Amino acid sequence: MMIMISRIKHILPKSSARLSKQLYLWARGIFYAGEKFDCNVCNRSFRKMLQGGFNLPVISKMEIVGAGVRNHICPYCQSTDRDRLVQLFLDKSYKIANKKIKILHIAPEPALYKRLSKLKNIDYVPATKYHEGIYYADDITIVDITDMHFNDGEFDMIICNHVLEHIDNDQLAFTEIFRVLRNGGTAILQVPYSNLLDKTYEDPSMNTVKLREEHFGQFDHVRLYGTDYPQKLEDIGFNLNLFDPVDVLEKKEINKLSFFEGEKLFVATKPL
Repeated sequence: MMIMISRIKHILPKSSARLSKQLYLWARGIFYAGEKFDCNVCNRSFRKMLQGGFNLPVISKMEIVGAGVRNHICPYCQSTDRDRLVQLFLDKSYKIANKKIKILHIAPEPALYKRLSKLKNIDYVPATKYHEGIYYADDITIVDITDMHFNDGEFDMIICNHVLEHIDNDQLAFTEIFRVLRNGGTAILQVPYSNLLDKTYEDPSMNTVKLREEHFGQFDHVRLYGTDYPQKLEDIGFNLNLFDPVDVLEKKEINKLSFFEGEKLFVATKPL
């Protein structure tokens, strides 16, 4: 009996917090309902998107794609512009609804997790290095992407969206992602980057919150990728493609999804 009571006490606060958050987001979704913006993750429409991001001098100075303060957060499912870009690729280019595949989703974004985990045609493996309480569901797998416990060629797809800029040894992460991806498989490997940099900028001595904000644009980033990022992936063995929303949507549809202007998705494939 005491064990059961202990479990109930442990579970109740967590479930109550989740329920409260769901009710809050439901109400917020209704409050912001409208026709100006669309979310292709929760399939709802709104009169405005909410503000998010960091406002740091280096972001504007280096014109970092995928960073900065902007109105891009869905009021209901909390998807970001980069979440919706991934979803657009999955729906329009990859045709995920027509495939029976196994997906590894690294540091899964809540909105994408909620949608992808419901698809019956997918063997879905959400994974992260640290379990962050109610941010992640209970089925999360703990994994270090520089040393993964998965088998060679285990996954048909890997989603790694704005993660690699946090990893000290990104070369090991690239190698591990390549290893656990099957031949012919697809990896979404999106990062913030600057088109003004010919070479990725990293410096281990930038090891404080202040220095990382000043040099990389976020307190927990360890580098700023440049235009050499595609070559980094190709050096590992990937074939790289850039998914551009303009290839599948009209301009007015792109604007309604509130994407980061000009951002393209890095889509790597492992050769057969």
